[in-house]
Amino acid sequence: MVDQSTQSIEIAAPASEIMAVIADFAAYPEWAEAVTETEVLATTATGAAEKVHFVLDAGVVKDKYTNLYEWSADGLSVSWTLTEGQVQKAQRGSYRLDPLPSGHTEVTYSLAVDLAIPMIGLFKRKAEKMIMDTALKELKHRVEGTR
Repeated sequence: MVDQSTQSIEIAAPASEIMAVIADFAAYPEWAEAVTETEVLATTATGAAEKVHFVLDAGVVKDKYTNLYEWSADGLSVSWTLTEGQVQKAQRGSYRLDPLPSGHTEVTYSLAVDLAIPMIGLFKRKAEKMIMDTALKELKHRVEGTR
């Protein structure tokens, strides 16, 4: 697996509100531009999504893939790994939420993707950074726009 890229953003909301948006996979097509469909395939005993199928259309890159999720007991982080994909052969990612004294939350997104098609490492890292930047900005807009 390749090295992970990491990026952070401050969101003007408590961690619980942000995690609720992250966990609402059915709503992703409403706010995550590249995600056209989602389906929760399995849930944990507590009702949290455990296995989620995505259909992605990011223009040049189109993929159908399934991720397996692990949710922290404190509600401040979630991580996932790819279980199957067409264009991706591996994906590992996480969101970590750090509450700030202001009532805002710093959200850190880490992502590593390995594609089935060959791609120069520099371009792959640039693509990961663009994916993370877009995802964090879309998450911020969704959370702050619904407050």
